[in-house]
Amino acid sequence: MKNLKKVIQENIAKNIKIYTILVIIFMLGLIIGIIVVNNAQDAQKAEINDYINTFINDLKNGAKIDYFKLLKTSFGNNFFTVLILWFMSSTVIGIPIVYGEIGYKGFCLGYTISSVVATLGTGKGILFVITSMLLHNIIFIPCLLLLAVSGINLYKSIIRDRRKENIKIEIIRHTIFSLIILAVLLIASLIETYISSNLLISIVKYL
Repeated sequence: MKNLKKVIQENIAKNIKIYTILVIIFMLGLIIGIIVVNNAQDAQKAEINDYINTFINDLKNGAKIDYFKLLKTSFGNNFFTVLILWFMSSTVIGIPIVYGEIGYKGFCLGYTISSVVATLGTGKGILFVITSMLLHNIIFIPCLLLLAVSGINLYKSIIRDRRKENIKIEIIRHTIFSLIILAVLLIASLIETYISSNLLISIVKYL
């Protein structure tokens, strides 16, 4: 555990500038997502409210969750994210898309949180967010940043040394790291499917 903590600390210290930029981009995306919801037209707000309230009412009325479908969707989204970051990091023109993907994930999170709070109110909205979104995002967001940093470092390595052997080694390294992140994100998907969803069911009567 101490060795893992040391590795993480060294990784952050070594790449602090990149992490800072990525966190800023993620936060900007999150803020934009909140602003978009707050400035949505009445028709769009009504559509969001109907969707969330229908979902909650279905749970209150005993609707069953299709765990396999939820797991498939969650892990499918995570797999697609890892694939994009892995592939774009391996191309000269792909790094802007890596940054864009970080911003987009922040936007999605901000949009979702703001939509829930706007529909349910601050207290109930925060309760909904904590039970249904917190646990797996504690894993997802750091993994997203770690993978983006690895991809950006791959790009820098390719630019510094264009020898085919070096490029091959760096791509293999990044690929192995991406697979490790994907495995961790499978755990996040399992948490989202079997823990977060059941936590939401247990508190839905208070929403």
